[in-house]
Amino acid sequence: MNESAKFVSLAISIVIATVGLGAEVTLYVEHQARSVHPGEVIILQVRSSEPVSGVQASVFGVDVRLFPDGHHALWRGVLGIDLEARPDDYLVEIQAMLDDGNTVRTVYPLAVQAKEFPTRHLSVAPSFVNPPSEVLTRIRRETERQNEIFQTSSDERQWSGGFLRPVSGDSTSSFGRRSVFNGEARSPHSGTDFRAGEGTPIMAPNAGIVVLAGELYFSGNAVILDHGWGLYSYFAHLSSFDVVEGEQVERGQVVGKVGATGRVTGPHLHWTVRLNNARVDPLSLMALCPSDEL
Repeated sequence: MNESAKFVSLAISIVIATVGLGAEVTLYVEHQARSVHPGEVIILQVRSSEPVSGVQASVFGVDVRLFPDGHHALWRGVLGIDLEARPDDYLVEIQAMLDDGNTVRTVYPLAVQAKEFPTRHLSVAPSFVNPPSEVLTRIRRETERQNEIFQTSSDERQWSGGFLRPVSGDSTSSFGRRSVFNGEARSPHSGTDFRAGEGTPIMAPNAGIVVLAGELYFSGNAVILDHGWGLYSYFAHLSSFDVVEGEQVERGQVVGKVGATGRVTGPHLHWTVRLNNARVDPLSLMALCPSDEL
């Protein structure tokens, strides 16, 4: 386990339901995270004193799916804290389904702490700061399509094991930075940039289905992978892509090449991760899933 992402435990020791002849069913809930700040990924773990047939959770207004880890008394799932989530004390609502049709319910407190992100100043072509009127319809259409993709949670979990770094280069522009282009403030940086030369192969960090492979106004050549259960990888500014929409890809498969297309200042890989539509840091995902633990 990554030393910077340890489990924090809270044992829910109250009796929540009974099975059979008065046997107690107790749920123990804990989470693993680098920190509990906006943009972070959280691993939620639920243990039950008796095997259960299923576990679901809900927080931030979205459902979180959990899967059994080896046996049906231990369940895990991943949830994301959005980049612009409000610092507050939240409750994760947890429901376990028993074989006899009864349910076990409890809540788990999650305190999201405030985080200050730095600001970056960049110079780009003026048309990428204030696009000409003739391309606004295109930008709106592309944005709507991306939003539709990220708001969908496919039923099959494609990913398993750890998430690979898609290129070997270091990260050069951190997640969450406030962006100022040509002196004008724009949306915060919702991904992480990696150093890589033009033409460097980009590997799929995990298995998934290609749901977008095309050229976009701001992102240039882009590929979006649906890893299942609301988890997406979005690669931008590619020189070319080696996949087609609808294609199934495996972890480590090359999906495209690094480039400098779209709104950029030079060749690099931009990797965005969406988790149940929350904008989260790809480095957080890799830190929590460094091997085949999940």
